[in-house]
Amino acid sequence: MGWTWQYQTAQGGALPDSAAQPADGFPTQADAETWVGEVWRDLLADGIDSVTLYEDGRLVYGPMSLHPSS
Repeated sequence: MGWTWQYQTAQGGALPDSAAQPADGFPTQADAETWVGEVWRDLLADGIDSVTLYEDGRLVYGPMSLHPSS
């Protein structure tokens, strides 16, 4: 399973995994964080407001907002 992101809406509801994320997750935390750093704008445009990082189903951190700070 590896490192995976879970997506949330502004109302806090979880969304199914996006097709943009590899189905088997990422091999390392750095790979997962680099990926979300590259695609966060696309995720935001798709209605995803925040993300939570998991390693093999264990919560690592989040939710983390995808909205730029003001």
